Amino acid sequence: MTRTAIDYAAVYHALPGMVAILTPGLVYADVNEAFLEGTGLSREELLGRYLFDVFPDNPNNPSSSGARNLHASLLRVVATGERDTMALQRYDVESREHPGEWEERYWSPVNTPVLSSDGSVVLIVHRVEEVTELMRARDRAGIDQGRVLEAELYTRARELQELNNRLRQAHARERQVALVLQEAMLPAPRQVGHHRAAVRYRPAVGALNVCGDWYDLVDLVSGHRIGVSVGDVVGHGLEAAGVMGQLRSALTAASRVAAGPAEALDVVGRYAHVVDGAESATVVTTFVDFDRHTITYSSAGHLPPVLVHHDGRVEFLDRATDPPLDALPEPAPRSEATAAFTPGSTLVLYTDGLVERRREDIDTGLFRLAESLRRHRTRDPESLADIVLLELLPPGGAIDDTALIVVRL
Repeated sequence: MTRTAIDYAAVYHALPGMVAILTPGLVYADVNEAFLEGTGLSREELLGRYLFDVFPDNPNNPSSSGARNLHASLLRVVATGERDTMALQRYDVESREHPGEWEERYWSPVNTPVLSSDGSVVLIVHRVEEVTELMRARDRAGIDQGRVLEAELYTRARELQELNNRLRQAHARERQVALVLQEAMLPAPRQVGHHRAAVRYRPAVGALNVCGDWYDLVDLVSGHRIGVSVGDVVGHGLEAAGVMGQLRSALTAASRVAAGPAEALDVVGRYAHVVDGAESATVVTTFVDFDRHTITYSSAGHLPPVLVHHDGRVEFLDRATDPPLDALPEPAPRSEATAAFTPGSTLVLYTDGLVERRREDIDTGLFRLAESLRRHRTRDPESLADIVLLELLPPGGAIDDTALIVVRL
């Protein structure tokens, strides 16, 4: 089916709700037609002007706090890059017909950031819903506004609390099942211990975006060789855990018979084409040859492995990176490259939860990883894995799950 081009500017101006676009300096950049109709102002009276010059607090009401509350909400959005939903506000507006007189108005605002590619706030979507007429209707009916509003807010809060409790319970059940399923499918530490390797998996704290990351370490058929891999499936929960298990099993089998890592990833890429949910999964695999002291590697859109040499030099293995699995319309041969190592060096593979941070360039996280590995390179794999997680993961835990494998060569 051919997709129809959408005129998003026309959509914005046709929105039925009042929406304004603000700069981080709280200046009007644009407003839709509903905003003009609701405020009674023209586009020329709004665009390019500071919000609180247009809508100041009521000077005749010492307890007026609408502007102050809105200002605090908008600054929170700029500082955190997160949406802020405000409580119902009384925010009086000066009468257009009678300057100096202020009309009692009630608004329900939501402020949402628009982020740039680096995570900084470039615009704020300021959406407001006016409920003044509702409040006046209740007043005309002889109902006490304060008590009605208090009762309504209490009822809504109770409903939201009950809904949130049910969602949290369902979230916890699915998260636990997914974690158990993933644990059953990943190799146990005892399976990799004889290779002087350490493996770690850390689920995202308090979130369901878990179980897409995986690792593997397998003895290859010929020579004194092992295959070491990590991967990341787009998605989370039970679905991601199931896809992860299929791709890991396919790569394990392919690695045992493939001539090299590129051929193994080529086989898995073809398999991913028929696995729902495997679209854009990333994986990097390395074949370590202990007789020749070489690492042959190939990456399908994944972050580069790190080779820490015995002298402290840190080398990112990034000379053989192709698109993620099933990202191309037609399968194409994948590339591979080889790096040499000396005994005592360390190979580290990881997933993006270890190095990626919101509003931070990925190179910053990779540099942080390289420095941690360089400083602690003499540690045994188990200690090194624990130190790296301690130094790189946020104190409160990662927002994405993290897989890590450390191999002493």
